[in-house]
Amino acid sequence: MKFNNGNNGYTKGINAAAGRNLRGVGNDSKAINGRRKPGEFLNNNNSGLGRTLKAVSWESHELTPFKKDFYIPHNNVINRSFVEVDKYRESKDILVKGAADNPIQYFEEANFPDYVMNTIKKAGFDFPTSIQAQGWPIALSGKNMVGIAQTGSGKTLAYMLPAIVHIKHQPRISRGDGPIALVLAPTRELAQQIQQVAREFGAPCNQRSTCIFGGAPKGPQARDLERGVEIVIATPGRLIDFLEKGTTNLKRCTYLVLDEADRMLDMGFEPQIRKIMEQIRPDRQVLMWSATWPREVQALAKDFLRDYVQVNIGSLELTANHNIQQIVEVCEESDKQQKLQTLLEEIGTSKLERTIIFVETKRKVEAIANGLKRLGWPAVCIHGDKSQNERDYVLRDFRKGKSLILVATDVAARGLEAP
Repeated sequence: MKFNNGNNGYTKGINAAAGRNLRGVGNDSKAINGRRKPGEFLNNNNSGLGRTLKAVSWESHELTPFKKDFYIPHNNVINRSFVEVDKYRESKDILVKGAADNPIQYFEEANFPDYVMNTIKKAGFDFPTSIQAQGWPIALSGKNMVGIAQTGSGKTLAYMLPAIVHIKHQPRISRGDGPIALVLAPTRELAQQIQQVAREFGAPCNQRSTCIFGGAPKGPQARDLERGVEIVIATPGRLIDFLEKGTTNLKRCTYLVLDEADRMLDMGFEPQIRKIMEQIRPDRQVLMWSATWPREVQALAKDFLRDYVQVNIGSLELTANHNIQQIVEVCEESDKQQKLQTLLEEIGTSKLERTIIFVETKRKVEAIANGLKRLGWPAVCIHGDKSQNERDYVLRDFRKGKSLILVATDVAARGLEAP
C-alpha cells in the first residue's frame, strides 16, 4: 500500500467543493473547524460509559521496569551548529518548548532499525515532514510530547514509528495481555486510517494491531483483544466498553497516543479519556496531538503528561492549510442549490475530479446527495446514521473514483484520507 507522507500529495485530486466556501448559508452549513463547547458534539451520548470502571491503585502495584529511550543521535545531527539548527527550524515553522534534541533532516539521521528503514524506503518518501523531523528524536528518547500541527502534517508516522521501536524492546505479548501501545482517536474513520499505517509498518517485525470502534460488531474486535495484539487503535467509547466487560486491560500499556485531542474534547470524550488514563501505569510515555491548543487541551496535558516537550508547527491557532487553495463565495440562502450546481459544472468542464461537499445535518446530506443524483451527478453520502459497512462501501468507491462526489457531515471533516 502506498502512503502519502503528510501533505506530500495528501489531498491531490480532491476538490472540497472546488475549495470554495459558500457564505450566507444559514443553519444548513457551517465552518467545518468552528470549535464547540466540550460535550456539545452529537449531544454527547457517551456520558454514562465507564461508571463501573474502577481506577487502578497503582501505588499498591510493583511496576516492572521497562525501557523507553532508544534514540541514538546521528553524527550529522550532533555536529550541526546552533545557527544551522535554528535556520532549519525557522524554515520548517518548528517551535519547541522544553528540552529537545536537534531535529533530523533526513530519514537516515533518525537511526531507525532496519525493519523500519526498509519500509520507509519502500514507501518512497523523500524527506521527513516538520513534525517528524523534530518529533522522532523526542519520541524515540522516551519523553512525553505535545505536538501541535495541522491535519495532514505527517503526525501518524511521527508517533507510529517510535511506537514500533518501543514495542520491539518489550517482552512479547501473550494471550489475554492488553496492548503495549494504545492510540486513541475521535472517529472510526481516523482510527481505521491509523491502523492502515500500523499494519503496513508493523508487519515486517510481526507486530499485530487491531482497530476498535462503535458501529461495528463487537465479536471480531473482542477476539482480537483476547488473542493479544501489540497495538490497539480505539475510539474512547468502545474501548471503555471492552474495559468494563474485562475483554481487555491496559496493564501492559507503556506507550499512549492521544490523536486529535482537541477533537475528542469537542466530542465530549474527556470523561472517558480520564477513565482510560486511570487504567494505565503512571510512568507510561504519552504523546498528545492536536490541531489547536485551547485551554481544555492544555489542562489535559498538564494533568497527564509529566515534563513534556511541546512542538508547534506553525501557528497555535487552527488556520487554513496553505497547500489548499481557498476561495470564498458569498451567496443568499435561496441561491445555494443553484450555486452548488454551477460550481460542479465548473469543476467538470474538463474532467470531474473527486469533490467533497460538507453539510451540517444528516437530513441535508441525504437531500443534497439525492438531489445531485436526480440531476445526473455521481454522488454518494456518509453521516453518523450510516452503518459501518455502508460507510466503508461509500468511502471505498469514492477513493477508487467510482463515485466522484461525496456529501458528508463533519464526521468526516478531519482525518478523511482519499489519496
